[in-house]
Amino acid sequence: MQQRKRKSGLIHYPVLMLAGVFFAGMFLLDCFTPDRAVSELENKTLTQRPPVTAQILTPAGLNSFFNNYTQYAKDQVPGRDAWISLQSFVETALLQKTQSGGVLLGAAGQMFDRTYGLVSSEERTLPRNIAAVGALAARYPGRVYVMVAPAASAVYPERVPAAAPLLEEQVYLDQIEAAVEANGGVYLPLRQALAEHKDEYIYYRTDHHWTTLGAYYAYSELCGALGLAPFDLAAHTAVEVPDFYGTFYSRARTWNAQPDTLTYYELDNPLTIYTVTGPGMPAEGETVGLYDLAKLDVYDKYAAFLHGNNGLSRIEGEGEGRILVVKDSYANSLVPFLTANYAQIDVVDLRNYNYGLDALIAENGYEQILVLYSFDSFKSDPYLYRAGIEG
Repeated sequence: MQQRKRKSGLIHYPVLMLAGVFFAGMFLLDCFTPDRAVSELENKTLTQRPPVTAQILTPAGLNSFFNNYTQYAKDQVPGRDAWISLQSFVETALLQKTQSGGVLLGAAGQMFDRTYGLVSSEERTLPRNIAAVGALAARYPGRVYVMVAPAASAVYPERVPAAAPLLEEQVYLDQIEAAVEANGGVYLPLRQALAEHKDEYIYYRTDHHWTTLGAYYAYSELCGALGLAPFDLAAHTAVEVPDFYGTFYSRARTWNAQPDTLTYYELDNPLTIYTVTGPGMPAEGETVGLYDLAKLDVYDKYAAFLHGNNGLSRIEGEGEGRILVVKDSYANSLVPFLTANYAQIDVVDLRNYNYGLDALIAENGYEQILVLYSFDSFKSDPYLYRAGIEG
């Protein structure tokens, strides 16, 4: 009789019953769904199931296990991509939010990084990086050229959601320019040059990089300063790759995002990726094509340029002389244009080149040294200081 009453009582709680069925179904689905190592859509590594060890018998070990398991359950929940998309739809379409996942959702489908000011780490890193490029310019007077790409929000302020108090980059760009120029270097401002082409497709909508066309206009500024004839776009075949969803989309996951188109120019210049084991020029490397075309078939298509962010690479060009490019990923879509002007383009990414630059410069005798970063990377990169180290 009691059992009959209990059963009839549950019927009066349909929400509780549905929740129970839902969680039971999710548990069973989880048991039969293989874990994923990486979420391509979010461009992140997913937590794997934590092992059960003897440490679980201690309070600290048990607490650590449950923390790790909670993150594992969150990362490996069945249908994770669909749940994230649903959340974004509710927030943006139904609740009319103008931001999602730390990304501002602007006009014309443009996405912007939500950067309202320098964080505490950047307040320390930015002055150190300004000093580093100043020191590099002082050691090689007349040979160092610095370009810092502004964020899309600085070029398209009218597309930024109303009343979004974004960081005023120009104040800091002026500080970088002053440090470079005071030490014998050349600073090439890009904000106005890019703004003159703002009606063209110069920044991706769903990614934090400039497009290949935006990179070309920045490259043209360098050619103007050096008296070089720019890469002839009309003389080369442009390849367009559709359906590119970038880093902003990975975070915002908006239901109505407009996919981008990635463009590259067919070039057969060899690129050697070196195995960096010490300062100076490494002895060993692997020679490949200029682009990693396999990346065009996966989510992170931008990684096709220069095969990503390698510590030291060398490209053989059709021009004369040598240039060293010290860069973040913004330069990856610009560097191919330099093949028209130089015989040798060496590319250093200080995130994966753990030494100073002097030995490398001494061995190769570069005519020019180009430092090219986005402002976002320049203010936050904890490795750019290496450019200022002597030796």
